[in-house]
Amino acid sequence: QVHLVESGGGVVQAGESLQLSCAASGSVFRLGAMGWYRQAPGKQRELVAQSSSMGTTTYGDSAKGRFTISVDSVEKTGFLLMNGLKLEDTAIYYCNALLTPVGSEVPNDYWGQGTQVTVSS
Repeated sequence: QVHLVESGGGVVQAGESLQLSCAASGSVFRLGAMGWYRQAPGKQRELVAQSSSMGTTTYGDSAKGRFTISVDSVEKTGFLLMNGLKLEDTAIYYCNALLTPVGSEVPNDYWGQGTQVTVSS
């Protein structure tokens, strides 16, 4: 069974850095586009960063200049490096990716389970 496994969340102080990981697990043939989203209490889920299958990156306004998305296609793992964290970055972070299972030619959309990031003052 194919799924995404997130790790790296935690509690940090404002100004510190944190790196999230999202690994494709199971019989995965190809990792395509990947994105990171977040949802804070009482707010809608928003895009943080995304990387196309060709490596083109896009960032949400809140992430520009502070966060960096990267994808290791060989290891089928994506990363979100977050620098200069602010209190308002506190949220559950979700990864989303197009994965092509072994034996298939059609990519499917998958979501990770979410990882909590808490920034304290």
